[in-house]
Amino acid sequence: MSDSGSPRVTRLLPDAVHQAVKPGTAIVRLQTTHDRRGILDGAWWPCSRDIAAELPALVSALTEYLGPVTRVGLDAGAWDALPTRLLVDDRVVHIDSFPVGDDTVLVTRGDQDHFSLLVIPPHATPQAARIAMAEAVRADNITQAEQILIDTGTDRAAPQT
Repeated sequence: MSDSGSPRVTRLLPDAVHQAVKPGTAIVRLQTTHDRRGILDGAWWPCSRDIAAELPALVSALTEYLGPVTRVGLDAGAWDALPTRLLVDDRVVHIDSFPVGDDTVLVTRGDQDHFSLLVIPPHATPQAARIAMAEAVRADNITQAEQILIDTGTDRAAPQT
């Protein structure tokens, strides 16, 4: 029998960037605090620009720790073909796309709870991604996503070879 008066325990996402990456897993850091003073709530490092391949792992990871994700907002120019919805774990996740160029993804849990995540470009080195993710989850971070990527050498455009 559960006590409905007991405080709810908030689970934080693990710092997966330091763990071995397995196919189908998301590399994500999220600062889950009650005091959301920073500009960003976390960071995500997808392996490619194929949203249909990348988004299910992110949504599954976030759902496990935060509850059902209902909507995701993406920068239209940062991804290959964008569907308007995806089925993830037998749930429909609506996808909104905007030509904003802000290097973020906006995740909606429930009706109004939003999380803004820095998107680390797939070509980033592990060291640069780790530094950018650490900056994004700093509670007092006031640096915009684009500037974090510039400062860490992980600009959106893939390096020229």
